[in-house]
Amino acid sequence: MSEQFHPQIEPNRKLSALAGLAARYGDPAHSVAQGGHVRTIAAGHYTVAGLSKHLHLGDFVGHRSPRGLHLGEVVRVEPELAYVCPIEPGEPIAIGDTVIRKGAFRVGATDSWCGRTINALGEPIDGLGPVLAGADRRPIVTTAPPSMGRRRVEQGFRTGVKAIDIFAPLCLGQRLGIFAGSGVGKSTLLSMLARADAFDKVVIALVGERGREVREFIEDTLGDNMAKTVAVVATSDESPMLRKMAPLTAMTIAEHFRDQGENVLFIADSITRFALAIREVATAAGEAPIARGFPASVFTELPKLLERAGPGEEGKGTITAIISILVDGDNHNDPIADSTRGILDGHIVLDRTLADEGRYPPINPLSSISRLARKAWSADQEKLVSRLKTLIHRFEETRDLRLIGGYRAGSDADLDMAIKQVPILYEVLKQTPSDRPTADAYADLAHALKAANNAGNANARARA
Repeated sequence: MSEQFHPQIEPNRKLSALAGLAARYGDPAHSVAQGGHVRTIAAGHYTVAGLSKHLHLGDFVGHRSPRGLHLGEVVRVEPELAYVCPIEPGEPIAIGDTVIRKGAFRVGATDSWCGRTINALGEPIDGLGPVLAGADRRPIVTTAPPSMGRRRVEQGFRTGVKAIDIFAPLCLGQRLGIFAGSGVGKSTLLSMLARADAFDKVVIALVGERGREVREFIEDTLGDNMAKTVAVVATSDESPMLRKMAPLTAMTIAEHFRDQGENVLFIADSITRFALAIREVATAAGEAPIARGFPASVFTELPKLLERAGPGEEGKGTITAIISILVDGDNHNDPIADSTRGILDGHIVLDRTLADEGRYPPINPLSSISRLARKAWSADQEKLVSRLKTLIHRFEETRDLRLIGGYRAGSDADLDMAIKQVPILYEVLKQTPSDRPTADAYADLAHALKAANNAGNANARARA
C-alpha cells in the first residue's frame, strides 16, 4: 500500500531524510523545516501545497518517493499552490508526498573536475569515481558581472581554423555563434575550435546530443586537451529540466575558473536545444507562446545565460563563448537565431551549398562577421581581408555568367584576378578535424598564392 499524506503521522522522519538532499545540492543556510506536500499531478509537472509563501521562481525543492529523494524546480507560484517540474523523468510521485524547499541549486567546481565528464547535476557519468565538491559553491542561476566593472576585450588569439582566423578573427572574452542547419557541420567545427591552445581551461556543454556521439567527441576529438576540460552532458533522451540545466551548470563552472584569473573557453552545442528545453518546461507550467511556439521566458533566459560569458572584472580572467545555433529549415531569421545573433559578438554562417561542394568547414566568408575583428587584425590584414571579400563577391556574382560563356577575359581586371585567385583561396581554406591546427593562416595563404603564381609563370615560359 503506497504511503499517503496524513497530518497525524507526518513527518519529522521524512523531513530529516530530506535534509540530506538539501545539504548535498542546496544552500546550507536554508532551513529544511519548510515542508509541504504534493496536491496534484499532471504530465510534466506537479503542484505543492503549503510552501508557496516560502518559494521563489527558480528555487529547487526535494521530493521524497518510495524510490528515494528527487529534485524539482519551481516554475510557477500561486497563493495556495506551487508548480514544480521534476528533474528526473519518470520518477514516482503520489498525492501527499512530502516536499521541502532547498533554495538555489549550487555546484562547487575545483581543478580536480578537469578531465571529467559530469551530468547537469554535477554528478560524474564517466565511471572514474566521484568528483569532489569545492568550498566555492555557486548557484547555477546568477547575474553577469556589472557592465562598467568588466575588463575591455583587447587581445586576439588564433583558433587554428584558417577561415575563421582570416575572415572572422576572435578575441579573448568574445561570444561567437555558429549558425547552421542540421547536418551541415556545426559539431565538427566546434570540435576543431576546442583544440585552440590559447586557453587555460575548457568547459563544454553538450545539450540534447545523441548519446552515441558523446564518447566520440570526448575521446577522439578532445584527446590530450581533455586534461584541461570539463564536459557537462545532457543527452536528448534526458528530461527537459536536465537539458535546461546543463549549460547553466557549465557556465557556473566556467565562472569559477574565470574568477581564479584563468582564460576559459566555453562551448555549448547547442543553444537551440537549450531554448527548446525551456519551452517544454514553460509550456508545462502553462506559459503561452508568443513567437512561433516559443514563450517569452525563452527570450529572457537566453541573454541571461550568454551575458555571463565575456571578460571578468578587473584582475580576473575571461570566458570566451562559442555556441552553436541550429537554424530552423536553414532559415537564419527564425526566432532563436535572430534573438541570439543580436546578443553575440559575431556569427559564423555555415552554408549547406558549400558543404554539398565538399568544402569543409563550409564557412561562408561573406556572411560571417566578428564584431571584434579590428582588435585582432593589423591594419594590413584588415585591408587584405577587405580585398579578398571583394574578389569573392565578384567571383560568386558572375558564376552563372561565366558558366554560359558570357564573360571574356580582359574585360574586367578585378574579375580576372578573382577568377585566378579565389579558387586558390577556397582550396587553402579547406580543413578537416584530422588536420593539425594552422599556426599562421595568412602565411599559408601567401605561400599558396606564391606557388600558384610561380607555376603560372613557368607555364607561360614553357608556352613561349
